[in-house]
Amino acid sequence: MENMYFLRGSLHPSPNLHAISRHPAKCCHLNRDFFLAGLAIFSKENSNKYVVHSYNFFLFPSTLGIRDVEFTVSASSIQFLSHYGFDYNKFLKDGIPYMNEVQEEILRQHLLADTWKVCSTNVDRDVLKKAIDEVTSWIVAAKEEDTMILQDLNGYHMIEVQLVLRQALENVWTEPLEDNKVMVKKVSPEHRQLLENSSDDHCQKKLILLSARGFTNLFQILVKVKKPLVGHNMLMDLMHLHDKFYRPLPESYEEFKRNIHNLFPVIIDTKTVTKSVQKKFLFPRVSSLMEVYAVLCSNLNPKGPPCPVIALASGCSRYAEKKSPHEAGYDAFLCGSVLLMSAHLLLCRSTDDAVEAEPSFSQYLTVLAEHVNKVNFIRGGVSSINFSGEDCPCRHPPALVVHVRGWPGLTERQIYEEFKAHCRFDVRRLSKNQFILLSNKYKHVRLVLRDYRRHPHLQVSVYRHWRHSPSVNCLLQISGIVALWSVLAFVLGGTRSC
Repeated sequence: MENMYFLRGSLHPSPNLHAISRHPAKCCHLNRDFFLAGLAIFSKENSNKYVVHSYNFFLFPSTLGIRDVEFTVSASSIQFLSHYGFDYNKFLKDGIPYMNEVQEEILRQHLLADTWKVCSTNVDRDVLKKAIDEVTSWIVAAKEEDTMILQDLNGYHMIEVQLVLRQALENVWTEPLEDNKVMVKKVSPEHRQLLENSSDDHCQKKLILLSARGFTNLFQILVKVKKPLVGHNMLMDLMHLHDKFYRPLPESYEEFKRNIHNLFPVIIDTKTVTKSVQKKFLFPRVSSLMEVYAVLCSNLNPKGPPCPVIALASGCSRYAEKKSPHEAGYDAFLCGSVLLMSAHLLLCRSTDDAVEAEPSFSQYLTVLAEHVNKVNFIRGGVSSINFSGEDCPCRHPPALVVHVRGWPGLTERQIYEEFKAHCRFDVRRLSKNQFILLSNKYKHVRLVLRDYRRHPHLQVSVYRHWRHSPSVNCLLQISGIVALWSVLAFVLGGTRSC
């Protein structure tokens, strides 16, 4: 049986790289800041058929540690995910924790030194205070071996209450129960010491660390098995994988590439793969994962052997009945499907011989070899980042600069709307009255330069760093001022000497 795993996440705070799924074949796909991650498992049956089990994981940064974890969310991201039904209560109340190696080491040291703490809210502190008050009131009259039950605890409350009680009272013992309950027992100090050395203690430091790592445990398993990592337009995914589950992003771009390659020696970006398929099969240029999936499902190779049958398992049948765009488990299913269908088309095109009716996954990997470790890069000096070698430079259309005259208060959105009728550009403000336009097509650049040659308010020209860069202009201004003062000092000094 061949298995493939695709993992995907969602929500959009963007970390910066500080310098700028018969033999198991497991791959995964992740995206953005991980408030929701999806896992899709593709299992090949005896026939040319893959059965997909898809899962969603709501994630929340670990709060058990010495420092609180901060994250930011843009208003547009909140609005976007709300439109697609993201469950914020689920992620906030029941989110699975995660941490990177640096955060884990800090927590380990503080657990060993008993200087740990939970980054609690006022609600958390109220829960903790209520539990402590109940125990301290009960223990005064309780006899040894008497027990009481603390109820309505969840998440880290279960751990925190037990650690605080054990630290404050040497004659109590605690054990977690089902249904968010904790049993508290009055014991002698000697009995307490025996219980602490027992392997059945649920508050052992290693078990607390295991709980605090949460989703990171899955990440570490994926790293350990060294199977292919598959994603769609996945550079940001890789940055989050590194930052959230491995180590903070390094200053060096080369170090980032090296670390990712050591973690996942085989990476396949379906964005890069589908670019190749688009050129060979001349199907419409599409960008989003859902659009690519829809085109590939339209039977682009009717004379060749049929694509593998991809069937959702019974527990995931809602994805077969209804599209769920931007839900992590659904996107993971799309990503795996796009990989299989793209590889099948490339296999059919790559050989003059008849393709087997039921190609193996290893054959698909072979035909994808040229795309391995090439991750798509948007608006850069390279078209893709090569994680196993040198990046190959590519030629892009020049950037344009728009100088605004007599049209005060113009925004990036208004500039975008102005040029949208002609073509699509990325727009960024350069200065108060200047904007940068970026396009990936030379004909769009030529069109705008021609049509806006005599515009009364917008002067469009090719961006020149020495002429338009604010930092260069600032340097030139400072140099001009220094030069002027030097000339004045020379003239005035020369006058006095006469």
